[in-house]
Amino acid sequence: MAHNGGHSLELAAAPELDDDGHAPRTGNLWTCFAHIITGVIGCGVLALSWSVSQLGWVGGPVALVCFAFVTYISAYLLSHCYRSPDLEKRQRNYTYMDAVRTHLGEKRTWLCGLLQYLNLYGTAVAYTITTATCLGAIKRANCYHEEGRDAPCSAHDEHLYMLLFGAAQLVLSFIPNFHNMAWLSVVAAIMSFTYASIGLGLGLAKTIENGTIKGSIAGVPMSTPAQKVWRVAQAIGDIAFAYPYTLVVLEIQDTLKSTPPESETMQKGNVIAVLATTFFYLGVACFGYAAFGNAAPGNLLTGFGFYEPYWLIDFANACIVLHLLGGYQMFSQQIFTFADRSLAAMFPNSAFVNKFYDVRVPGLPSVGYKLNLQRLCFRTAYVASTTGLALLFPYFNEVLGVLGAIIFWPLVIYLPVEMYCVQRGILPWTRGWVALQAFSAVCFVVGTFAFVGSVEGVIRKRLG
Repeated sequence: MAHNGGHSLELAAAPELDDDGHAPRTGNLWTCFAHIITGVIGCGVLALSWSVSQLGWVGGPVALVCFAFVTYISAYLLSHCYRSPDLEKRQRNYTYMDAVRTHLGEKRTWLCGLLQYLNLYGTAVAYTITTATCLGAIKRANCYHEEGRDAPCSAHDEHLYMLLFGAAQLVLSFIPNFHNMAWLSVVAAIMSFTYASIGLGLGLAKTIENGTIKGSIAGVPMSTPAQKVWRVAQAIGDIAFAYPYTLVVLEIQDTLKSTPPESETMQKGNVIAVLATTFFYLGVACFGYAAFGNAAPGNLLTGFGFYEPYWLIDFANACIVLHLLGGYQMFSQQIFTFADRSLAAMFPNSAFVNKFYDVRVPGLPSVGYKLNLQRLCFRTAYVASTTGLALLFPYFNEVLGVLGAIIFWPLVIYLPVEMYCVQRGILPWTRGWVALQAFSAVCFVVGTFAFVGSVEGVIRKRLG
């Protein structure tokens, strides 16, 4: 998403360029809100009723509200870092990494980049797991509908579905500029909203049908206190995965008009988006828990709490699969671009890295494709490795927990707090500094707790 003003030459005569020579930005409060919602609501929402069932009727909603507050603070701090602290230049930071480089220097930019790419890679693995679960759920829903609820409908094909998803992603990885297609994020937004709303509606309908609100104050009872502690940690990790959109705050801010100042629009957008998301998440999580109580499934739409209407379950799961097909590319293409650039810089004279071969597509003589061997090898290895890891660790809740927890403190809390202190010139041991560091310290403890618990869950399931 680096904007280098490359097309400012043909626009040079036009007076209405932005201050960085970029074509005028047109984003407003509502496009900002739409972008945030697209960034936040993903497959993490489906694990929330499971998280609330681990935490109980008091802890669950409180945890959701606390994470909403933390997400808002984090986005608030970051939105002030869009313009660099040098008041003379006021240069823009187009991405999260640009802001870290401007405010905190190269070392922490490396840390930021490493964690960001690790998170993108991990999300690709999580999407592979989720897709297989959803395809399995469609097959089972149809089987239960035809043969009755007691039929032995098991989904032993999930490994096959993962391999199919991997094969589809391999093909999509070679479509040039696939991730830049504007319709992709529109489709993703509609799909994620659709399946999350179906989850909400089914939970509400089931609660009304039961006539009672299930669940307990303390949540799911476990055989030992230690197991309960680990489960709570995983639940917190899952909530941490579902909320923050810190990584895209500056990219969204970079689409906004300069009048009123971008940070003002962004802050209004943050408030509206966090309120809307929290309302939605509380609805999905609490109705899911009210409907199933301590038996709330790990993934609301694939855990077979709902059997009918089976076509609606099928439709919701198909929406998830469509969302994830595009979502995988939106994340992975960032890694591909980074790899292409880095390798080209490291090996400027290598034909393997830099040479493109014209390939004719059989049966379509007019369609040419520019094949690059490095891309072929790197992208194939990348997709193969995400598919392989998904096959090794097909544990939806635990993997989401690890991903949510691993980036929670460094990327969502620590770097925004440090950048804000530099941006605002907050001196150590002043009141504001102490408050921010205390906030950071509390979040560090929570993030570490969630990370350890989620890793424990993955290992226990793998060895168990």
